[in-house]
Amino acid sequence: MPTAMIADDEPLLRSQLRARLATLWPELAIVEEASNGLEALAVFDREAEQSVPDLCFLDIHMPGLSGLEVARRIRESAREHGRDGAHEGAARAPHLVFITAFDQHAVEAFEHGAIDYVLKPFDTDRLAETVERLKDRLAGGAPSMSSGDAHALTLLAAKLARLQPPRRATLQWIKASVGSTVRLIPVEDVQYFHADDKYTRVLTSDGEALIRKPIKELVAELDPSRFWQVHRATIVNTHAIAGVVRGQKDSADLKLKGRPETLTVSRAYLHLFRQM
Repeated sequence: MPTAMIADDEPLLRSQLRARLATLWPELAIVEEASNGLEALAVFDREAEQSVPDLCFLDIHMPGLSGLEVARRIRESAREHGRDGAHEGAARAPHLVFITAFDQHAVEAFEHGAIDYVLKPFDTDRLAETVERLKDRLAGGAPSMSSGDAHALTLLAAKLARLQPPRRATLQWIKASVGSTVRLIPVEDVQYFHADDKYTRVLTSDGEALIRKPIKELVAELDPSRFWQVHRATIVNTHAIAGVVRGQKDSADLKLKGRPETLTVSRAYLHLFRQM
């Protein structure tokens, strides 16, 4: 039974990829998950060969270490522990698949040899192609990392750096009214925003506050990898989502980690939670 690790700092995206892989490749066992580059690297620093997964899905952008840096160090670790295939009978290093949010115009940067990619949000057809290639490589004993991979990773990093647009500054603090006082709320503490008449409610795990900024402006200012609009009147912090319950009439409900209420996901935003 082939094994794999998924490394991505977004829990919902890890869950989404795991669910789609379960459908496309039921025999694949997801034995490890990592929420940052350092956690991912720790898996491959182990000397016990049986603990090293066959495949590694690495998000390009993760806290701690990028997916590209993790890939470089995995290769170095494989060489140190005899898993680079240089010796007959040595266990193979993992086959790498990069996870990226770059659009279709950037994917040519990944087209080199054994290194594959999947795009966020995940496309089932594209992921199915990746699965078939990985099955062929595992079945045929194809090298997971060639001697030219270090150079290939360097070229890939350079190409992605040129393709990536400058990162815009995102909102870090919310200046909100709580009764007669003004409170500064770090955006990471916000569970969700909800439009309410002339105001927008800012809900945290320990209370709520009001701001005059409309949902439309907030969407443009918040980090899109963390804050998702799920309804015309609601933006949710993905780190605050505890679970998704499918509803009726093309809707779903979100359960939160720090608040008792549930949030409705309207039909226009259901694609964010497919296959979960």
